[in-house]
Amino acid sequence: MRFSSSLLGWTAFFTTAVSISAKIIEVDWDISWVDASPDGFTRKVTGVNGQWPLPHLRASKGDTVRINMHNSLGDADMTLHGHGLFQNGTADQDGASMITECATPPGGRRTYEYHLCDQVGTYWVHSHQLGQYMDGLRTPFIIDDPDVPFKYDDEVVVTVADWYHNVSSENIRWFLSRENTEATEPVPQSGLINDSKDTIFKFKPNKTYRLRLINMSGFATFFFSLDGHEFEVIEVDGAYTEPYRTKNLYVSPSQRMSLLVRTKDNTEKNFLMHADMDTSVFDYMPAELNPNITAPVYYNDDTSESSFAPSDDIGAGSNFEDFRLRSLEDIDAVEPDISYNFTVEQQTTTDGINRGMINRVPMIFSRTPTYMTMATMGNLSSSPLVYGPQGRGYITKHLDMVELIVNNYDTDAHPFHLHGHRFQIVARSAKSQFLGDRSTVDWVTHKPVIRDTVRVPANGYVILRYRADNPGAWLFHCHIDWHFLAGMGVVMVEAPEKVAGHPVNPVDAEHCRQLGLHASGNAAGKEGLDLTGAPAGVYLPQSSPLATPDDDDD
Repeated sequence: MRFSSSLLGWTAFFTTAVSISAKIIEVDWDISWVDASPDGFTRKVTGVNGQWPLPHLRASKGDTVRINMHNSLGDADMTLHGHGLFQNGTADQDGASMITECATPPGGRRTYEYHLCDQVGTYWVHSHQLGQYMDGLRTPFIIDDPDVPFKYDDEVVVTVADWYHNVSSENIRWFLSRENTEATEPVPQSGLINDSKDTIFKFKPNKTYRLRLINMSGFATFFFSLDGHEFEVIEVDGAYTEPYRTKNLYVSPSQRMSLLVRTKDNTEKNFLMHADMDTSVFDYMPAELNPNITAPVYYNDDTSESSFAPSDDIGAGSNFEDFRLRSLEDIDAVEPDISYNFTVEQQTTTDGINRGMINRVPMIFSRTPTYMTMATMGNLSSSPLVYGPQGRGYITKHLDMVELIVNNYDTDAHPFHLHGHRFQIVARSAKSQFLGDRSTVDWVTHKPVIRDTVRVPANGYVILRYRADNPGAWLFHCHIDWHFLAGMGVVMVEAPEKVAGHPVNPVDAEHCRQLGLHASGNAAGKEGLDLTGAPAGVYLPQSSPLATPDDDDD
């Protein structure tokens, strides 16, 4: 870790002022393949500086974190994404491959800067390139609050994650093939707590701990509990909540929670922490998979089985519903200026591949990153046409209150994540889709919970609202990585007139050139509305030609 100003010349265009006491925290990450066996099976994983798991990141409100990344993988491009970070004023640092940048090719270098002006809480950093975080390229990122509104004695970071024995590139080749006619997602071989099957925790009696829970999975939702203890939820996705008591809960891929747990007043018994996979979404069960992962929580030094209190929650699921949470901020739901209606489903398209889609069209990355199209197309950047027929660009005006109505036509739930923002969850139903009659909606009008990732119920809907106060290109996508890779996402093209004319990072432009892609122009890398060569033609059989986003919304 060191202090430096190596990138200040470039980022000065975007930088927001921070307090005089703020620090610049700089780390060098050389990312390469290393061998690891967190569940007893040795495989190659993505390590940092020759080690895995990755080092945790920690900073305070007002700090700047700078990651100097070197791609030493040799056979793969890569990015880094600060999950949940707003990047307000630094939208080109979001790390979403082909949305804000071209990925860094083997041997390349890139520096990411995170200006933590107005965020605190629990986050994580992960690759946003072809399922790489399922190979281990992910780590917690904690932003300390100097004025935290809750009292506790200590805190513990708890990560849960699914784990595969094949590298992601092999799983992707099979998943996105014509042979996979049933859209069967690869199922993990195991689950991990803090990147191991052998994690232990030690508690002291009469203490209050803050557990920072992060689901870093590519697929699995976890039910989480601790025998003999209750939780108070106080934070979700970096936003404080009114304390909410629960004995167990679920955490979907990419979601984070802070939980206060009060320990026992004696050390007579030890207890088990449970992270149980929701296997209802798995199409098959690998023989080696134990979906009920546990970690011992020791109050004393007796490690015998008889020292543990009885377990009462293994695989029990949860009646927890985060929609019942209320924001700690005394704020009402805000009426929208614009509303988009998104339908979510999975279907086989004309190329014979079963794809995820929104409004019946799968997203396929353009030849030019969306943000670079915004920056280089002048007045045309406000036209959805320049983002291509399958780039899925939805235009929003600066400072509009945007409403997203997400109808899930699938028989499984989907965790949807919005980059660059948090949103109010003002309605949710697991009983039916929203058909347009607002009088039938059970609205939350006062202190709705605020998140950046929401679980959309199977055959149900959610209604979300956020302020478009952050010009840039922001993905809205399913965070089951298999579904995102299959096209289940759109890009919110926010205030393109504010981005037009911004200089393109020359490092990113060079990476695009090396990868045979474009750092300027429309979705095909051309000027004007000539989209010859832009990805297109992947649609539902016997459907009409692809519509632009303006045409296929309600």
